[in-house]
Amino acid sequence: MHHTDYKRARTQRFSFARISSALKNSHNRRLAHGIMLTLAGGSLWGANATLSKIIMDTYAISPLWLACIREIFAALLFLLCAYKQTPDKVRAVFEHPSSLISIALVAYDAILLSQVSYLQAINWTNSATATILQNICVIFVMVYVCVVNRRAPKRREIAGLILAIVGTFFICTGGDPSKFLLPPEGLMWGLSCALAAAILAIHPLALIEAYGNFVVNGFAFLVAGTTLACVVQPWNHLPALDVQGVVYLIATVVLGTFGAYALFLEGVKEVGSVKGSMLGTSEPLAATITAAVVGGAVFSPGELFGFALIIIMVFLTA
Repeated sequence: MHHTDYKRARTQRFSFARISSALKNSHNRRLAHGIMLTLAGGSLWGANATLSKIIMDTYAISPLWLACIREIFAALLFLLCAYKQTPDKVRAVFEHPSSLISIALVAYDAILLSQVSYLQAINWTNSATATILQNICVIFVMVYVCVVNRRAPKRREIAGLILAIVGTFFICTGGDPSKFLLPPEGLMWGLSCALAAAILAIHPLALIEAYGNFVVNGFAFLVAGTTLACVVQPWNHLPALDVQGVVYLIATVVLGTFGAYALFLEGVKEVGSVKGSMLGTSEPLAATITAAVVGGAVFSPGELFGFALIIIMVFLTA
């Protein structure tokens, strides 16, 4: 090889190495950014569970009323941000009827089901238990991935399923089958919440990629909130809120709903559905800590063991 050819080849090799390194660094930064967003969103959602429990118990607010208010006002925040940042994408949604239909489906099968079932689960149990049960969504996501990719579950995924079943048993009974600690309604709503969380981690991602987080969440929350308002009619059941109650309500809308969904879904878009579900373990940890510290919740050793199994399951299956 001539000296000139050698220098050219060496230069190209170094160029390819630099490009490869830059792409790898870019991917790592994007992944780290997605992980941080997902963890932040999950932590806000977990802490919001305790706050929601306090609001419902202190001010005699029903789960449906709270879900309705959160959805409507969170929708306004999402849409305001969408109009400010990407007004063209807001208009673009109305130019594609199929996208409107898809967003409406997200509103019902992800947002509405998630909000209502989660608050109902909290109402029947406590914030930590409801959030732990919600994390069984990883199993649903795992099954979906296996079906879509036409593959059998891996050994660790089967082990995760066993851990989920055993963990749920301990949460429900504390380890003693004769003492069913978890109300059947709490278990039903908790599993419903897990299904909704799995749908939320999968269904909206393509739409968010096309129109953006704020646009999709804004219209989805608006559809869910107005639908629920027709049923609940919140204006006929206004609670007697003091200053603290108003602050709590604002916090559950701005931080616990708008902030949690915006951060979590933006993070899941970066890291993927399965890994996003795994990172959702920040939710039960935040909920358990805040439920014990702020809400005064007390858990038996058997329940704590069940919590630990569910968290192990999430990391194992993801």
